[in-house]
Amino acid sequence: MHTSEVNVPNYQLLIKQLLFTPLAYNPNQEIIYKNHFRMTYETFHKRVCKLANVLIELGVKKGDTVAIMDYDSHRYLECYFAIPMIGAVMHMINVRLSSEQILYTIDHAQDDVIFINSEFLPIIEQIRGRIDTVRHYVLMNEGNDEVQTILPLAGEYEELLRNASGEFDFPDFDENTRATTFYTTGTTGMPKGVYFSHRQLTLHTIAALNSFGTHTGHANFHQQDVYMPITPMFHVHAWGFPYMATFMGIKQVYPGKYIPDLLLELVEKEGVTCSHCVPTIMHMILNTPKIDSIDLSRWKVIIGGASMSPAQALSAMKKGIDIYVGYGMSETCPILSLAQLTPESLEKSDEEQSEIRTKTGKPLGLVDMKILNDDMHEVVHDGQSTGEIVVRAPWLTAGYLKDQKNSENLWRSGYLHTGDIANCDEEGYFKITDREKDIIKVGGEWVSSLELEDIIHHHPSVSEVAVIAIPDEKWGERPLALVVPKTDDKKTLEKEIIFHAKEVIKNGLMARESMLLKVHFVESIDKTSVGKMDKKTMREKYRNLFA
Repeated sequence: MHTSEVNVPNYQLLIKQLLFTPLAYNPNQEIIYKNHFRMTYETFHKRVCKLANVLIELGVKKGDTVAIMDYDSHRYLECYFAIPMIGAVMHMINVRLSSEQILYTIDHAQDDVIFINSEFLPIIEQIRGRIDTVRHYVLMNEGNDEVQTILPLAGEYEELLRNASGEFDFPDFDENTRATTFYTTGTTGMPKGVYFSHRQLTLHTIAALNSFGTHTGHANFHQQDVYMPITPMFHVHAWGFPYMATFMGIKQVYPGKYIPDLLLELVEKEGVTCSHCVPTIMHMILNTPKIDSIDLSRWKVIIGGASMSPAQALSAMKKGIDIYVGYGMSETCPILSLAQLTPESLEKSDEEQSEIRTKTGKPLGLVDMKILNDDMHEVVHDGQSTGEIVVRAPWLTAGYLKDQKNSENLWRSGYLHTGDIANCDEEGYFKITDREKDIIKVGGEWVSSLELEDIIHHHPSVSEVAVIAIPDEKWGERPLALVVPKTDDKKTLEKEIIFHAKEVIKNGLMARESMLLKVHFVESIDKTSVGKMDKKTMREKYRNLFA
């Protein structure tokens, strides 16, 4: 007996599935923007449809690129869905780049339309005459005041939505269609564009939620949480959390600008339980007086983008914050690993926990993460042997946009090369010891800038610290600690920092070459546009400090 095959439609992994097939159907759940705007998920769905109709009216078609210049807002969340769901590409412009870099990314991405917050109009007005591809500008007006601009506006965001239909039939198309593009800040030359497909973003959402949802005790993300990003939505899809939060149908709070007191006010008022940020933002929050008047015992915060010292983790834990590290890069969508603790580890002291919470963590499901030495052999998992982290996962960028050479270098040997130097212990926790380009080579021996930073950060009179390499005639390089002090007695503090570092070295916890440490006090640490330490700029600025 012969049977015929049934013609089953091919179900594509598209971003619209995250919106229209959520884990929880919560039409009355809220999405909030600061203290200005509240809407239900039912309204959000209609506004996404309205935005799709606006895009079509503007002539946006499949494959076109629509750029966003906005703070973290409900509008940005609507763009996260409506733009890719009609088959267009969302370009998240890094508003903290220089005007020349922004011009480069607009032209390189070939933006057709730009949605722009009124506060960023001066940037585009400055470079408008050199923008070749943009057909329309749409204003996102924060207030009711009339905005004056030389840009030819196609309209104001809310007015355009008000006049649009709340129904839209989103099409099916190939799940490998490009959905998003954004640009890395880079360390040399102009920013590099990375891009991700519907399939990659959907798989990243599902895999990350699996790792959060199957973890108990702490460091999880579930349907009873209230989510608020403290990482810019232009930076790696706000680490993918807006897609996860929407897929779960949970309450979301968008804070606009990052003002520490406002962030804490929203945490308290809206009952925020889950956020993510870089260490510099957490440093700001921990140092605002308002923090002492708020109960933060339900707040889980994931730290990424740069290393967090155990000392900073301890400071957050003392405030009741469930803080831990997540690891990823612009090129990886981004989450690759999480430093979640086992039930046994949660029984340890805060000091012991802080050492685990600040590790790079264990890989998510579907992530193939290895540490390779210079001979491209995997190192043993003994917590000591180091090499470069290389990775494979179904959501990593295929390369850099219009850049074959750097794309091939990124993916040499069939793995994505992170440039991060790390070890892995017997329990499977990875720990980054330095960036490949930030390792300090003293007399042929490697000295970890991150380990030195951690030692110095433990001093109670140190507010912030960055350790970089500076040239040395005898040793080739030596470590320089750039310290933001909490005290005016800098001479005593310098002696205490060096003495403490030497004691740690004498106990065999650091390479003896670290004893060549120099200390220099600064008012602030140079940061990149996404809040990471800008060690490239620091190396250039201080290379001749002791020449």
